[in-house]
Amino acid sequence: MQELLIPGDVLKLLKKQKYQIVGRHSAVKKCRWLHNSLVQNRHCYKQEWYNIKSHRCLQMTPTVIYCTNRCLSCWRVEPGDYEYNWDQMAIRDFEVDSPEEIVNGCLNAQRKILTGFKPSHHTKVSWDKWEEAMEPKHAAISLAGEPTLYPRLSELIETFHSRGITTFLVSNGNLPEVLAEITQPTQLYVSVYGPNEEVYKRCCRPLLRDAWERLMRSLELLSSFSCPTVMRLTLTEGLNFSQPEEYAKLVERANPTYVECKSYVSVGSSLLRNLSADNMIWARDIKRFAEKIAECTGYNVIGHSVPSRVTLLSRLKKPIKLA
Repeated sequence: MQELLIPGDVLKLLKKQKYQIVGRHSAVKKCRWLHNSLVQNRHCYKQEWYNIKSHRCLQMTPTVIYCTNRCLSCWRVEPGDYEYNWDQMAIRDFEVDSPEEIVNGCLNAQRKILTGFKPSHHTKVSWDKWEEAMEPKHAAISLAGEPTLYPRLSELIETFHSRGITTFLVSNGNLPEVLAEITQPTQLYVSVYGPNEEVYKRCCRPLLRDAWERLMRSLELLSSFSCPTVMRLTLTEGLNFSQPEEYAKLVERANPTYVECKSYVSVGSSLLRNLSADNMIWARDIKRFAEKIAECTGYNVIGHSVPSRVTLLSRLKKPIKLA
């Protein structure tokens, strides 16, 4: 068996945080909306907007500790947290697990998680819904890390698709050369953490000196995709929740299918970086901010979720139901 590409202390922490480690560098983690869907019949906004069924969604990553940024608002453990240290981009120097190994391992990990929800053990879960959950239909390639660092990303997307599983890829846009060549996912997200280079660098602490220029190239690529694209603004009070007119210029540059304006959530290792619940933004304020962007761009508000503190903008009248 080949050696794990995760330092021992970090591995222990990830397991304590309920990550299911897959192979040497991938992971699965239960989303709270998976739990809510099975137990309370409450679902994520992605189900309402895009038809991504919460109980059949697999939240995974092929690069659990590898990323080109060290974002202040990220929930994952980063170098410097708990005095841990490692090279966040070193995965490019190693032989990686195959897409088949990752997909099989992720499906097995998700089913392991779901054993705790089996109706014979959990009276609030129906057999029909649990059996559906055991056969995931959607892969959110977004859990942690930057998936475009995984050198076989196109094959990973193709492997999921060959199993009848849709893919929702979330990238920080730092590797536009990868996005320009990949097999298209079912839906592509590019995360934006600042209205300009100064704010972006303060929020993301990028490892690549030209990260902002790279992000701009990725935004310009969005209009070349035939799949729906999303420009996601992750907004944090006191960091980047300002200058909606400047964000609007980035929207016009990218011309994405959607813009998601979403509040930072006070969870995980972000609490080690002087962030707290005070940095979260009320849903009503997120909506007002989104409306200012809409006024500048001609986009319309077509969705709003109070529990997730997110507002959806688009030129469409309603979101595309993908699955």
